[in-house]
Amino acid sequence: MNLSAVDRCAFVKTTPDCSMEDSFINYLKMTFCLLPPELTPLTITLCVSVRIYVFSIFSFCPNLSAISSSLRLTHNVAGVTFLALGNGAPDVFSATVAFSHPHTAGLAIGALFGAGIFVTTVVAGAVSLVKPFTVASRPFLRDVIFYMAAVFWTVVILYRGTISLGETLGYLGLYVVYVITVIASAYIYSHQKHSATRSSIQSSTHVPESIQSSVCVCACIDSEYCPLLPYCESTSSILLSSLNPVDSRIWRRKSWRWRAIKIVKMPLEVLLLLTVPVVDPDKEDRNWRRPLNCLNLITAPLVCVLTFRSGEYGMYQIEDQFPVWALTLLFGLFLSAIVFLTTTNNHPPPYHSLFSLLGFVVSAIWISAAALEVVSILHMLGVVFSLSNNLLGLTLLAWGNSIGDSFSDVTIARQGYPQMAISACFGGIIFNMLIGVGIGCLMQMFNNEPVVTFEPAGLLTWVLAGSLGLSLVLSFILVPLHCFHMGRSYGIFLLLFYAVFLLVALLTEFGFIHTGSL
Repeated sequence: MNLSAVDRCAFVKTTPDCSMEDSFINYLKMTFCLLPPELTPLTITLCVSVRIYVFSIFSFCPNLSAISSSLRLTHNVAGVTFLALGNGAPDVFSATVAFSHPHTAGLAIGALFGAGIFVTTVVAGAVSLVKPFTVASRPFLRDVIFYMAAVFWTVVILYRGTISLGETLGYLGLYVVYVITVIASAYIYSHQKHSATRSSIQSSTHVPESIQSSVCVCACIDSEYCPLLPYCESTSSILLSSLNPVDSRIWRRKSWRWRAIKIVKMPLEVLLLLTVPVVDPDKEDRNWRRPLNCLNLITAPLVCVLTFRSGEYGMYQIEDQFPVWALTLLFGLFLSAIVFLTTTNNHPPPYHSLFSLLGFVVSAIWISAAALEVVSILHMLGVVFSLSNNLLGLTLLAWGNSIGDSFSDVTIARQGYPQMAISACFGGIIFNMLIGVGIGCLMQMFNNEPVVTFEPAGLLTWVLAGSLGLSLVLSFILVPLHCFHMGRSYGIFLLLFYAVFLLVALLTEFGFIHTGSL
């Protein structure tokens, strides 16, 4: 950054570390070579806006719910496995991609620790301010203890600067232990509750029948809006309606700002509809759209081979003659033709649930590709503004990944479910840290040496780790002292704690606090 604009472009073109081969776009080359220097701030703003916008689109919770129902998983098991992945997918994939490369591991550390502090202070504090409540003691202590164990393990690894294969598998094993603990706790609690209320349950066995009758009445009322004559849509009309991301009734009720944002989002929404099959168990037909689902069998495999590792495997040619993407296209056409000829528009086939698995895989590939671009964008920001990866991780990446969950948790608390909001806060960040670090380090081990080496941790890393550990210890001590009641005063304390942490982190990053001054 001390060079002139012309010299910066030459430096980016000739320096191997500036190649950014893992992403589709070389953001450093675009910033310093293709655009005038005065447009650099505008470029950065657009890149960050695109990052937040792209991740706001991705959601594969319907497919995960369909997979959970197909496997007959309980709500507890689904909540801490598949649905946790659905809610924390941007965090997990961002951390995985960042940890898979040594020069961007600081982004993952900053994002995981920064998101942990943000969620356990700002989100938990906002929930306490919106709806003071008494937290469930055993689940709260369980989640805090497991999260403290994960943070302590990560701090030890950062202090040593290396992590082995056994320690990496230990991250995944710790999450398995956490899932088993959640399942066992739920089973014990439900068994005790069933034993204590068996008589009341037996006395209320006729309640479902009355509910069923009322549902039938509602169904009869709703049937009045059905057409008198049967109407069968053509295959082409089903395809066009399935690819339309706009509901005309909602469109008429919304403001012009919502409509403008919707118009901007339409291209990406149509692209996702074309490539990601969605099985929704809440719908009567489970969202079966025969022409679109057959088209998904062609586009989904192509997305997998053309986006994984930036299309490196998709462009590979078999015996230097036939590309992999063409073979994938032929296979998709063959599979799509079989499904189209053996199914009808009105009834989903028995194997329709398999489309949820395909949609899950394609969604994961899309989010992984988007996370790769996000890490590259943040790496470019660090170069332009001379900021460390840790600071970018704890601010932009952590806020971008957590802000959506924050609004949803506060909304849930406003609706009278603060206990659910707090459980989502702690359960999600445990999943993000253990799975993100574990899978990210495994990916790096597969590509390099069996032992992953981290860059020496700076002072900001220890500020992050110390602040997160202190916030967890304070919650572990203060909440039980207040009889597990989280009131407005405690919410204000958590918000002030995050403000002090952010101030100390910024002063550390810009050199006002350093090891010599401590």
